[in-house]
Amino acid sequence: MVDTDRITGAAREIGGKAQAAVGDLAGDRRTEVEGRFREAQGRAESLAGEARDGLRDAADTAIDYAEDAYERGRHAARQGARTVTHYVEETPLIALLIAGAVGYGLALLVHGRR
Repeated sequence: MVDTDRITGAAREIGGKAQAAVGDLAGDRRTEVEGRFREAQGRAESLAGEARDGLRDAADTAIDYAEDAYERGRHAARQGARTVTHYVEETPLIALLIAGAVGYGLALLVHGRR
């Protein structure tokens, strides 16, 4: 998507060049300077539009990466849940012992050793 500042800036830049050329040919210093000023304004406007386009593209790319990371994370979480469920179903006693050990370790961390 092209920013409108790029289009209007390019038009202003071309108009300024033309005005400066007319002023130069006619020997009208004021028209030439005004044309150069318009040309510079147009170039600045075009650059601002390019910067906005670049930022918009970078934001779109960042969003795409974030969506991809979210989908990969969701898939990994589902796969992990399936693996844990399968392991608990196959060996419930070991899973219970592991859960108890983790709970005991968390209690020590929270309450500290006394």
